[in-house]
Amino acid sequence: MVSEIHTTLKPAKILIIEDEAPSLRMLKRNLTGYGLRVVTASDGQEALASIEEQLPDLILLDINLPRLSGLEVCRRVREWSQVPIIVLSARSEEYQKVEALELGADDYLTKPFGLNELVARIKVALRRSNQQQAEKKEPLLTIDDLTINFAEHRVYLHGQELKLTHQQYELLKYLTQNAGRVITHRSALMKVWGPEYENETQYLHVFIGQLRHKIEPDPSRPHYILTERGLGYRFRSIQPD
Repeated sequence: MVSEIHTTLKPAKILIIEDEAPSLRMLKRNLTGYGLRVVTASDGQEALASIEEQLPDLILLDINLPRLSGLEVCRRVREWSQVPIIVLSARSEEYQKVEALELGADDYLTKPFGLNELVARIKVALRRSNQQQAEKKEPLLTIDDLTINFAEHRVYLHGQELKLTHQQYELLKYLTQNAGRVITHRSALMKVWGPEYENETQYLHVFIGQLRHKIEPDPSRPHYILTERGLGYRFRSIQPD
């Protein structure tokens, strides 16, 4: 298990943004032990400068930072970069998670958390980022028995083409291109249908149900499209070959 994690993560540079020195030291020591290259920042302004200078492969971002909040850091970074961001926070309220995710965070971990869980989330985020880079060169995505041809807008299950409406295809495309990442109700509605639909969560539930009946082996126990209660949906992470 450890060797697999080392192989997956070793090339990555991680920026840890945390203002509590003991937590920062602990995270740096443990993640360095997994073969990661770790750089750090202790406040929001320093974080923005480090991101521009270091160009990290992934950011671990605390919410409560001096000088500039973690949410504001997230918002500013998303104006020019799609680097994976995992928010770390002692606050577990759903509205806080939704806000961070809608500002562009890829994931959200509530403190305290286990190192194994954090490493697993890092692996998923890096894998998704690498997958997105690969899709720019290769328009074909295969996940288990599901294949999506982005160039031709066609979807296949067990080699058989599925008949999807335009909205169903666009929703599936958005979910799969963000596999492993929580997609909030609002962001999915705005991306697929437009800003006038941002509060139509029931509308989204209906289309998710339709997709599940077309792609899931058992729609009542989803394998692909997972529900993140109170937040939205997460397409299962893509496993490496």
